[in-house]
Amino acid sequence: MNKKKVVLGSGILVVLILAMALIWTNFREKPVEGSKEIAIEVVDSNEESKSYELKTDAEFLKEAMEEAKEDGLTFKMDDSKMVVEVNGEQAIYTEDHAYWGFFVNEEYCSYGVEEQPVKDGDVFKIVYTKAE
Repeated sequence: MNKKKVVLGSGILVVLILAMALIWTNFREKPVEGSKEIAIEVVDSNEESKSYELKTDAEFLKEAMEEAKEDGLTFKMDDSKMVVEVNGEQAIYTEDHAYWGFFVNEEYCSYGVEEQPVKDGDVFKIVYTKAE
């Protein structure tokens, strides 16, 4: 009897996981194709900011950041795809609880830079942040 319950429970769990994956795939924010005008603002640990205005066909933020390299934006990512350095300044959480926070139109980004969609008129902000 217990074996049947385990098998049934496992089956239900698999179905729920598949349903959640399907919902996420269908309802998540989709990238926009074509030309867009966006801005990327970087705010460093001294609260000094630098802005980059872009005309881009990028569908995701990382692609737009790559294009902004032509205007001087630099960034490095670690093995886990986290941005750990922007414009030569490191933010290493394990050392001093600092990280780079990403915002789009004044709201915290819902995705990592490789998955964050870019839409015409978006204003992205990359902010050096220290957790308390």
